[in-house]
Amino acid sequence: MKQFSQETQEILETLQKVAAETLDRKRRLGHYAVVWQDGRPVAIGEDAPDHLKP
Repeated sequence: MKQFSQETQEILETLQKVAAETLDRKRRLGHYAVVWQDGRPVAIGEDAPDHLKP
């Protein structure tokens, strides 16, 4: 695996944390989210538009 500088590693970890918190918040609010899955964007969540569901 590629080694990143300490600063780059901290930035990556912060972005991952914020993304996870945002997805959790959207889930708790009942909002769908669009994520990248199997090489294409898909919507996850109960209210996701049918044309974007996996």
